[in-house]
Amino acid sequence: MKLPRRTFLRLAAGAAASSSALRIAKAQAYPSRPVRIIVGFAAGGPPDVLSRLMGQWLTERLGQQFIVEIRPGAGSNIGTEAVVNAPADGHTLLLVSVGNAVNATLYDRLNFDFIRDIAPVAGLIRSPNLMVVNPSVPAKTVPEFIAYAKANPGKINMASSGNGTSPHVAGELFKLMAGVDMVHVPYRGGAPALTDLLAGQVQVYFTTVTNGIEYVRAGKLRALGVSTMTRGDVLPDIPTLNEFVPGYEASGWFGIGAPKNTPVEIVDRLNKEINAGLADHKLKARLHDLGGTLLTGSSADFGTFIAAETEKWGKVIRAANIKAQ
Repeated sequence: MKLPRRTFLRLAAGAAASSSALRIAKAQAYPSRPVRIIVGFAAGGPPDVLSRLMGQWLTERLGQQFIVEIRPGAGSNIGTEAVVNAPADGHTLLLVSVGNAVNATLYDRLNFDFIRDIAPVAGLIRSPNLMVVNPSVPAKTVPEFIAYAKANPGKINMASSGNGTSPHVAGELFKLMAGVDMVHVPYRGGAPALTDLLAGQVQVYFTTVTNGIEYVRAGKLRALGVSTMTRGDVLPDIPTLNEFVPGYEASGWFGIGAPKNTPVEIVDRLNKEINAGLADHKLKARLHDLGGTLLTGSSADFGTFIAAETEKWGKVIRAANIKAQ
């Protein structure tokens, strides 16, 4: 039976309205049980602390427990894969990081495509790296360091917390943009890298601000620059590397992702509540203690940011021929 056009349009409109109402009701009913936030890094570090702070905020706002689940290993790939394979209902979330953007190129064979399989929900914070040198290095500014490195090609040892880590790729980007030749020395974590830097076994390290700031204040290390485009609140007198190497920027950052096909209404609700948390003065103060600046915006904004970071670090990894450990 062929329906009259007017009847068909009325029925179609009614079906669309019902579908929209159903989606809204589903979002309002979310979450219906505890939510897991998967963290692909070891317990006790900034990723863990950050996830627990935001998880507590979401618990209070949405009336269900947001539980942090630590799943370290393979540069956070194990935790990411767990979320990729989880139901797309908003009850399993991922602490997304710059490591995900790096790993997309660093690892030749992954069982997932990060950009395709993880839906961006919201950004949280971005943190600068701090270019620090052992005081024995005869350079007190970035231009002096570049001149010293060019006069001593291959003689400066650059520490990192491991192949493909944020300090490593930040250093490789500096090498490429400043045109200097330094020897990369990877360590199994930031603590041993700092130990050897303090002892003079290596000369330079692109560490996190939280790891390096006390040594700088104590005069045990010299800070030459921060890696973000603008100076930080914690060390406002330290210039940016961009001031001497135009266009240089390398941030550690974190956000929240979900399995692809998670209903957009749930993504939008999470984004709204996370951004409300980032605007809360008490939570902002706690996040400031982690040495980061807020990464606010829509889920689409965060997706654009992730795509740009993935492309940027992919170019660095290929140019420097970085391989996973």
